[in-house]
Amino acid sequence: MLVFKLIKESFKFAIHALVVNKLRTILSLLGVTIGIFLVIAVFTVVDTLERNVKQDVAALGDNVIYVQKWPWGGSGDYPWWKYFKRPVPLKSEMKDLQNRLQLEDGVAFVMNVNRTLSQGNNSVSGASITGASHDYARIVSFELSQGRYFTESESNSGKPLTILGSSLAEGLFPDGNAIGQSIKMMGRKLTVIGVFEEMGSSMLGNSTDEIALVPLNFAEKIFDLRSESVGGFIMVKAKSNISIDQLKDEVQGEMRAIRRLKPSADDDFSLNEVSVLSAGLEASFSALSIAGWIMGGFSILVGGFGIANIMFVSVKERTNQIGIQKSLGAKNYFILLQFLFEAVSLCLIGGGVGLLMVAGISGIVDAVFDLGLKLSLGNIFLGLIVSILIGLVSGLVPSYSAAKLDPVEAIRTGI
Repeated sequence: MLVFKLIKESFKFAIHALVVNKLRTILSLLGVTIGIFLVIAVFTVVDTLERNVKQDVAALGDNVIYVQKWPWGGSGDYPWWKYFKRPVPLKSEMKDLQNRLQLEDGVAFVMNVNRTLSQGNNSVSGASITGASHDYARIVSFELSQGRYFTESESNSGKPLTILGSSLAEGLFPDGNAIGQSIKMMGRKLTVIGVFEEMGSSMLGNSTDEIALVPLNFAEKIFDLRSESVGGFIMVKAKSNISIDQLKDEVQGEMRAIRRLKPSADDDFSLNEVSVLSAGLEASFSALSIAGWIMGGFSILVGGFGIANIMFVSVKERTNQIGIQKSLGAKNYFILLQFLFEAVSLCLIGGGVGLLMVAGISGIVDAVFDLGLKLSLGNIFLGLIVSILIGLVSGLVPSYSAAKLDPVEAIRTGI
């Protein structure tokens, strides 16, 4: 009960200080408010980006190996011209892997080019034409808002069919009636049998909104899959009970056997995985978080000094009151806690304003750009905890000095 009474009285004194000395208190709290705002705003952005990356990784598959000519993330110490001499992955190699691998749950060959699509008077330039073998649907996670996926016979026969991304469907069919309609690509007619559900922008570049998916055997009739310009690669998905490292070892061994590499020869292919991309982004997020702490830390430091200054002034103004309380039997810890709670209350007010600013700006940005930007409960608690710590640190010395006042001298000073 004593603690609750102390908190209540301290909060009343904090509000009183804010009302009586508006300008001084507001300027002092401004540092805490800006500091909390900067730190929590950065953490909110980082949390949103990390959440989006995890969703993108789930869509790409964190248990998928990409057999490609070039590695992700740079060549390291390996000379770039050796990568340049490497052969591109082939459709025949994908079939060989299907026959050889034991730990896979799906193998697909994928190619990609940019072309113009048209339908009547509507056209979309630079559309991403993705040709994929039938197992693509077993490896890549996606949803269809309309229509269906290719049947196995349609994939094998290379029928002129396509599944459009939501942005392409909207551009080619403004009325929304895409299923069963025909579009043209390089003079070829394609029948639309499905539309991908809108995905939005992707940090890993795997959004389906701008792609037109076609059967690989149809794409092979138009494009040379052996050409590096089509960006062909092989995707291999691990079985549910198989680790990515186990699959990687098996794929590496089988690819070396397929290409008949000598034991002493280097791999002439790269085995890429999503963790390389997500790890690079997580490092950037960590750097962004540190930058947020540094920027907010300066404001918090200034705010802390401001709160300490307010508390010293408060102790001086209430010296007589402190003397009377001590002469009536108030213990030192009671006086110390009274002023310490007041400092914490002031910081919570400043931190609370900062959190409200983050929540308001996040809501506005999310409403305009639909980024999924939201102030999480964890960040709210973080902001409040940091505010309490600032109050404890900045109010400790003034509170201690108040607790150590001699009651007689305090009363005499206040007269």
